[in-house]
Amino acid sequence: MPSFLSSRRRILLRRKRSSASNSTSTGSSSSSSRSTQHFKTAASGVQTKSMRNEIVRLVSTISEAQAKKAFDAEMQSFFYLFTRYLDEKARSQELDWDKIKSPSTNQVVPYDQLPTSAQTSSLSKLAVLKVNGGLGTSMGMTGAKSALEVKDDMTFLDLTVRQIEHLNTSKKVDVPLILMTSFNTHEDTLRIIKKYANQQLRITTFNQSRYPRIHKETLLPVPQRADDDKSAWYPPGHGDLYNALTASGVLDQLISEGKEYLFVSNSDNLGAIVDERILQHMMDSGAEFLMEVTDKTKADGGTLIDYEGSIRLLEVAQVPSEHLEDFKSVRKFKIFNTNNLWINLKALKRVMEGEGMELEIIVNPKSMDDGTPVIQLETASGAAIKHFHNAHGINVPRSRFLPVKSCSDLLLIKSDIYSLEHGQLVINENRMFGNTPVIKLGEHFKKIQNFQNRFKKIPKIIELDHLTVTGDVYFGRNVTLRGTVIVVANEGQRIDIPDGCVLENRLLSGNLIMTDL
Repeated sequence: MPSFLSSRRRILLRRKRSSASNSTSTGSSSSSSRSTQHFKTAASGVQTKSMRNEIVRLVSTISEAQAKKAFDAEMQSFFYLFTRYLDEKARSQELDWDKIKSPSTNQVVPYDQLPTSAQTSSLSKLAVLKVNGGLGTSMGMTGAKSALEVKDDMTFLDLTVRQIEHLNTSKKVDVPLILMTSFNTHEDTLRIIKKYANQQLRITTFNQSRYPRIHKETLLPVPQRADDDKSAWYPPGHGDLYNALTASGVLDQLISEGKEYLFVSNSDNLGAIVDERILQHMMDSGAEFLMEVTDKTKADGGTLIDYEGSIRLLEVAQVPSEHLEDFKSVRKFKIFNTNNLWINLKALKRVMEGEGMELEIIVNPKSMDDGTPVIQLETASGAAIKHFHNAHGINVPRSRFLPVKSCSDLLLIKSDIYSLEHGQLVINENRMFGNTPVIKLGEHFKKIQNFQNRFKKIPKIIELDHLTVTGDVYFGRNVTLRGTVIVVANEGQRIDIPDGCVLENRLLSGNLIMTDL
């Protein structure tokens, strides 16, 4: 295999020798545990060799020289991730739960302590990157999720372009937009961005890596050829951002243009807009990496922790099952990662050229269409926080985290709770409460096509506190919902909410048609 792999392998071998010497010097280690460890290490060696052979074979299925070179480099990165996975698996490496602490006050800065004024000239050093690799399959979509119309006939991508174009024209700066696509969304994205050709905005796209899915039983790659069907491959999570940004040449391009800072967020987070106060704080504090966090609820995911004096990201996939409830507790873990990240580009280049990114591996179990169990080795971009100097969290208002992960989220965004100003969501001034309503739509509303069919028009919900809808329910035009509204159509029943209906603090159940209300 190429020298890149051999150098990475040498690092792993040094670690294995180190852990082996540590175990032999500890008299309390039992012979049975040593023999188990030796068995795991030997098995790991066999699996490594088998995977290496399969990758060589995959690379050999490409004949064109340039394409072969690019694919080989991608497979080297995958192989390194795979050998790390085997190494950690053999050593049964897990976080010591007792060493996990809530972050200290100097590791998370409250948003209201940030500078209230910012230098407009700082924006000339900024670029914005949107993670744009998602398909929105959970909402029944097949194309790029960022192409979904979310507000006033505008898509996620439309809103992002409008925001940055307004920033550039109103502040007389040149903030470029970078889109990290996946092999699932790349062609869609290239087609969509053609319509922005005349906008005051430069758009650059690059593709994140494409890794082979791994058979759970054999730990061998699913694809037999490099051009096998898309279902045999996967994009390895947003933690691949750093490798892909570097390998594509976009990192060097941005630095050569005088860009020093990168604001990264998910394309479906409508609250993730450029914030000059955060940028100014980054410059003033000399922080190389900032993570926006916000107050946690039981439903939220990854959180920042203090681990042996170092700030780390802890994802739910890393939590042992016996500590899951502890992890979900908002008493110990009060904040969570919004995945809005601010990165110093020169610091990123230093890390990538030096020790490289060793992000915690998330093992994501999946099934092929025929039910075959496979695994995907993924990483999270926020885990990079441990590699940077003076990295810390910023506890931002919840309004900076408005993701659209479900049709329940989409109903809220489409409603009269929000209006648009220059592509930015603004909460309606007639909303009397500080928080947004809780909306829970059932399985019948899960897919986007069903959602669209069941609402003739989005209801008025400016005075709504809570909405739960389950079963076969349809909404007419100009419906108004206030207070707490619960609509339940049981199995075999149907409820039609008529045009112009006003429901305030109502529970509806059973078979209801227009004349009943």
